[in-house]
Amino acid sequence: MPTVLIIDDNPAIALALEVLLSLHDIVTLHAASPEQGLTLLEKTPVDLVIQDMNFTADTTSGAEGVALFREIRQRHPDLPVILLTAWTHLDAAVDLVKAGAADYLGKPWNDQRLVTSVQNLIELGQANRALQQRLQRERRQQRALEQNFDLRGLVWRDAATERVLALACQVARADVPVLISGPNGAGKERIADIIQANSSVKDGPYVILNCGALPAELIEAELFGAEAGAYTGANKARVGKFEAADGGTLFLDEIGNLPLAGQMKLLRVLETGRFARLGSNKERQVRVRVLSATNADLEAMIRAGSFRQDLLYRLNLIELRLPPLAERPDDILPLAESFLAPGKRLHASAQAALLQHRWPGNVRELKNVLQRACLLAPAQEIRPGDLGLPPAAYPHMENEPDKASIQHALRNAAGVVAQAAAELGLSRQALYRRMDRLGIGREL
Repeated sequence: MPTVLIIDDNPAIALALEVLLSLHDIVTLHAASPEQGLTLLEKTPVDLVIQDMNFTADTTSGAEGVALFREIRQRHPDLPVILLTAWTHLDAAVDLVKAGAADYLGKPWNDQRLVTSVQNLIELGQANRALQQRLQRERRQQRALEQNFDLRGLVWRDAATERVLALACQVARADVPVLISGPNGAGKERIADIIQANSSVKDGPYVILNCGALPAELIEAELFGAEAGAYTGANKARVGKFEAADGGTLFLDEIGNLPLAGQMKLLRVLETGRFARLGSNKERQVRVRVLSATNADLEAMIRAGSFRQDLLYRLNLIELRLPPLAERPDDILPLAESFLAPGKRLHASAQAALLQHRWPGNVRELKNVLQRACLLAPAQEIRPGDLGLPPAAYPHMENEPDKASIQHALRNAAGVVAQAAAELGLSRQALYRRMDRLGIGREL
């Protein structure tokens, strides 16, 4: 059960809060002074603190409460604190909220508002702790991958990318074909590079052929080589990619573009390691690790008769599916930072715009956007207008909510600022600052 620490020198206040919160399955602890409260916090984990602002008789300055709050914040920076005050002027309380206090409530308080605020903050705290635990676990896993494998300088933070990366490292040393699938620009080539760099043949040749960059009639000659006169313009014998990659790795990008005749020969090489150059009957024996990549739906191509099913079975003994960038949102900002020119930085609003965009061109599009922004931005700090993204990419946070919107959100949240801030897409501190500028009170 969640636990709340009440720091208040008035036993009646503490008892009233204890009874109220117990009705909602919340355990309470009580400290009658700041010193007792700080001691309890060192000994007992709690989910939230409700603290008074004055502890000495006939004192209304709030200085004791300010000092207590700052001490709690220093020792427990992530612990939510609700301020309880009977002041007529609440400017200092608002200042503390801007400094990081979770909320403030006036005496006498509204029971429903207090309970709602406490429950929301406890749920938020639990969610934040779960998130922090997950992030710590992911950071440990990331460090383990970085320490144990050559990741070729890959930048990533998203768990979806890490799953693909971990599997790539796991199968890297196995002498089996690997198919990497995913949309254009997602980074399939980088995954292939990582597999090669950690393979048992990493010191052998690494040969790359983009099957989509050549005319269909030349792909077979590129793959298997050709004798002089094998085709028009073949004035001398040429070594194919398989021969060049003997003892190492051959990466076939856009494998879906390989014509059917080439597919049949590739299948035979994968099964036997043997092939013949175009225009020759002499068979050659090679040992090559084959990696391939595609952005095509190979199953649909099989149904259409343009791709061999038996070849797919050979190619995707292990298949790595790399999601589009839009499905790896935690990768966006680290990648963006890695693409910045020296001295350039992203404004928070530009970061928000990057996160809002769907990135149909994936990592390649992100890199182009950042490189262009670095060239064209008039200042060192890149703002949304420098990115050249469509208007839909600019989140509503760029436009601060007006007075009517804030009042509506506060009414919907029964005056609970944390809840209203979430509805408006703002932090509590940002909403308090906006309320202060617009002269909006909490009693609506």
